Amino acid sequence: MKYFKKAALAAATGAILAAGAAQAETVTIATVNNGDMVRMQKLTDDFTSKNPGIELEWVTLEENALRQQVTTDIATKGGQFDVMTIGTYEVPIWAQQGWLVPLDDLGADYDIDDILPAIRGGLSVDGSLYAAPFYGESSMVMYRTDLMEAAGMEMPEAPTWDFIADAARAMTDKDNDIYGICLRGKAGWGENMAFLTATANSFGARWFDEEWNAQFDSPQWAETLNFYVDLMNEAGPPGASNNGFNENLTLFRNGQCGMWIDATVAASFVTNEESTVADSVGFALAPDNGLGKRGNWLWAWSLAIPAGTQQEEAAKKFVAWATSKDYLELVAENEGWANVPPGTRTSLYENPEYQKVPFAQMTLDSINSADPTNPTVDPVPYVGVQFVAIPEFQGMATAVGQQFSAALAGQTTVESALANAQALTQRTMDRAGYPK
Repeated sequence: MKYFKKAALAAATGAILAAGAAQAETVTIATVNNGDMVRMQKLTDDFTSKNPGIELEWVTLEENALRQQVTTDIATKGGQFDVMTIGTYEVPIWAQQGWLVPLDDLGADYDIDDILPAIRGGLSVDGSLYAAPFYGESSMVMYRTDLMEAAGMEMPEAPTWDFIADAARAMTDKDNDIYGICLRGKAGWGENMAFLTATANSFGARWFDEEWNAQFDSPQWAETLNFYVDLMNEAGPPGASNNGFNENLTLFRNGQCGMWIDATVAASFVTNEESTVADSVGFALAPDNGLGKRGNWLWAWSLAIPAGTQQEEAAKKFVAWATSKDYLELVAENEGWANVPPGTRTSLYENPEYQKVPFAQMTLDSINSADPTNPTVDPVPYVGVQFVAIPEFQGMATAVGQQFSAALAGQTTVESALANAQALTQRTMDRAGYPK
């Protein structure tokens, strides 16, 4: 009799467990293979232990591939993902299309008002938040203090492009695989064109005039691209046209770059234990050209929920966890304050422990100095620092980026690359009915 009771109890327990497993929700998350996102995946036991009914499935992709996949999925209502890692460019465009779930209800303790105004503004439409920032960034100069000293030069807090060029050439030692400067060359609207568009702003260039006519035939764009190609040919690493954020990060950490101008979020990775030059890294504002605009951008990698997901509430719980104050404390506890995702919350920059991080203030100053509503020397009809906030930009800028990457690789001339960029951009805008 006892045997049958035990058997019945075991069967009932098994049925309950099976029912629980069947009811478990799986949240599929698409994210980029940057270091902060990789770290997040390692810490998600904290989330699943607090939410035992939710399982997480990760799709981690290189930056260009991520953008392509999530854009295709959301535009076609593919339903492949419940949480998407997207940027400041996509959020307002997709929100206005009705493609994203508003995130004004992430919990009483989420403190949405703590998000830095510059970051929150770019992720909101009509006062509602449509993506929660995982980390925010601008761009700045990261440089080898030892190589700068050996070159007999001193980095200003706010350098000019002329100084950067002189220092890059002075620090280059190709016989020992040391290159004065590493800059993005990989084609992509968020790769080389993020850097070159922000740089062009400081040279007085712009994508469009006030009537939406393409401006790649302007002397300012010629100056920008010639400066970039010449500098990279003289002081950059070989194969630079294949290098994006992650490739340049590896070069810098291996001691092969004198300077790297890129995302402020990289600061924690060039100063951690995996960096061979961690003890000799300095930081400065992105360069200018004396025209009142610096070559720095404004961006946030953020977590958004596509409209139509079947896991909306579970997805919101994950987004709230990953972008909360508690998550910052979790990273600090496990990895130290220098490795906390930067650029999202006012309270982080008011924290005395975080204020000790050597790049904290420079990151905040860089973020606050970027103005997406007034990004260029001459007036423009668009919003965005390193992008133009219109749906057509993604395709256009990728095509332009391919032209500029080819010029860097020596496969075409700067003049031809600019002429092709002008033609393809104007053709796209004409078809879309923009020019007045």
